[in-house]
Amino acid sequence: MPKHRINIAVTGLNAIDSPGPGVPVIRGLHEAKSFDAHVIGLAYEALEPGIYMENLVSHSYLIPYPTSGIDALRERIEYIHSRENLDVIIPNFDAELFSFMRLEPELKQMGIHMFLPSFAQFEERQKTNLPAFGSKYEIDVPEGKPVASNKELTTAASDLGYPVMVKGRFYDAYIAYNDEQATSIFGKIAAKWGFPVVVQKFIKGTELNVIGVGDGKGNTISAVAMRKQFITDKGKAWAGITINDPKLLGITRHFVSGTQWQGAFEMEMMKAEDGKYYLMEINPRIPAWVYLAIATGHNIPEAIVNLALGEPVEPFGEYEAGKMFIRYSYDMIVDRTQFEQLSVEGEL
Repeated sequence: MPKHRINIAVTGLNAIDSPGPGVPVIRGLHEAKSFDAHVIGLAYEALEPGIYMENLVSHSYLIPYPTSGIDALRERIEYIHSRENLDVIIPNFDAELFSFMRLEPELKQMGIHMFLPSFAQFEERQKTNLPAFGSKYEIDVPEGKPVASNKELTTAASDLGYPVMVKGRFYDAYIAYNDEQATSIFGKIAAKWGFPVVVQKFIKGTELNVIGVGDGKGNTISAVAMRKQFITDKGKAWAGITINDPKLLGITRHFVSGTQWQGAFEMEMMKAEDGKYYLMEINPRIPAWVYLAIATGHNIPEAIVNLALGEPVEPFGEYEAGKMFIRYSYDMIVDRTQFEQLSVEGEL
């Protein structure tokens, strides 16, 4: 029997050195067994590589930056919906989630579905709230403090003891070994992501990540653990390997059950040298390494679409450990007229 077609819009097409999740999400959608994915790309810049990749998206549209406000986003989505008859949208950036969450009731009335965390879930796992989050759900979290000035920064760093991690509200995290480095990093992050900036105690150990999906009722639909094998200067995994870590997966299921998490997530963990696990942060969306989970049999993008549409989704269960991903760069050749059309008309 032919599979039914679902029109799905996906953001995060910037497959650069700090890649968005859009391209691997779309690869997973095209491999879905339960439906035929007709994918529309939503981009913020005309140079996002995913726009031009062959057989990835059928049509691409520029959308306004989150700073433009929800009215501009609503108007643009209404136009795209009039052209594409959207069934589902999968937002893939932290900074855009709040706008899409605000619009979720209106989009649902239009027949557009999403599967996102609630406002309460989104807020309580913010980096600035992470110590309280860890205390509430009995998950170990490194001591950290939000700061909004150089004075607060140096005081917090002194209290925590160098080295410290200096983190932006949405993205970017760097190690600082002294006041001079901390002040420099603080300025760069604040200029890019605004205040507050988070100063966190540095934990030496092994970086581990878990990608997963919660059904909003306390059940873990998917949880796949990965150890970073190669890390870029921006802290992004450029290579990783799936691992079987029962304790780590137990912490993940405890998180999903305790928070009643709805939607995709990424838990960034640190296994300290003494064997203790620390939660460094929780990203409330699909991470860029999602295709590694797909390769182990956990097609998370397919699950998100079905959950958004109210279809029953069974937990994936076990996955294959020892599966690796290695990222690479690739030069595409595109016609200038495509770039010009997207830049001028806002769609391609």
